[in-house]
Amino acid sequence: MGFERTTLGRTGLSVTRLGVAASYGTDEAMVEEAVERGVNYLWWGALRTKAMARGIRAVARKGREDLVIVQHAIARKPASIANGVEDALRQLGLDYLDVLLLGNHTKAPSPELVEQAMRLREQGKLRFLALSTHQRTLIPELEKDGEIDIYHLRYNAAHRGAETEVFDYLPEEGGPGIVSFTSNRWGSLMDATRMPPGEAPPTAADCCRFVLSHPRVHLTCCGPANMEELRQNIDCLERGPMSDEELERMRRIGRHVYESGAPWRAQFKSIARLLVRRLRGRGSTPAA
Repeated sequence: MGFERTTLGRTGLSVTRLGVAASYGTDEAMVEEAVERGVNYLWWGALRTKAMARGIRAVARKGREDLVIVQHAIARKPASIANGVEDALRQLGLDYLDVLLLGNHTKAPSPELVEQAMRLREQGKLRFLALSTHQRTLIPELEKDGEIDIYHLRYNAAHRGAETEVFDYLPEEGGPGIVSFTSNRWGSLMDATRMPPGEAPPTAADCCRFVLSHPRVHLTCCGPANMEELRQNIDCLERGPMSDEELERMRRIGRHVYESGAPWRAQFKSIARLLVRRLRGRGSTPAA
C-alpha cells in the first residue's frame, strides 16, 4: 500500500506525503510532472528559481485550489516580509500564498514579524504561517502559543533527534503540520563509500520512505536536480511505509553514517551544487 494523502496538522490542508523544493534545479517540466503524479506541496525556496516560478504559474493556471504554494522568506524585518510576499505573488501570478515559511530561525521570531504575517493573512495574501529551524527544542516552546501552523525541520535516518525532542511533545490530534527536509542527509545516506561493511546504499525513495514511516511526519520535501531524481523520489509514494526490518536497516545505516562524522563535507557538496547552478546562469532569486 502506498502513501496516501494526509491532513497537514491543524491547517486542515490536504497534502501529498512528498513536496518539491526549488533549490537544486526544479524547472517547469519537473513541476508539471510532479503535479500530474499527485504532488501538490510546492516549496519555492530557499533559492527561489525562476524556472520553478514558471512551473508554479503553469500548474496554478490549470488548478490552483488543490495546490499548496509555499514561499520561503529569510528576512527579519516586517517591511521586508511584506515586500517579499508582494514580490512572490507577482512572480508566481497568484492572488495568495498558502504558506509563508519563515526560514532558518534559531530562536522565536520577533512579535513584530509575527504580527506582520498575521496582517498579511488578514489581507488575504497568505493562509498559514510556517517556521524552519535546526533548533529542535524551539518547536515545543513555540507550540505553547500556537501561532505557527507548520514546522519545517531536519529529520532522516542519521539525524533522529526530532523523535525525542519534537515528536514526543506533539499531540496525536490538533498539532502543527510537520514537514521534514534533507531526508538523504545531503546525499551521504546514499553514498556507497560511507556504508557499513557489506551494506548496499539506500535509494532516494528509501530515505523518503524512512522519514514518512514516522507517524508524526506529514510530508517530506525533496530538491531534485533533474527529472530522473524527481521520479526516484516520487517512487516512494507508490511503495508506502517501511517494514520493521527495513526501518531497522535504515537506522543501522544512519548510525554508521552519523558516527563516521564530518557532516560538513556532505553539506559542502550540497552548497557547491547550488553555486555551480547559479554560475551557469539558470536564474534564481535569493529568498527575501
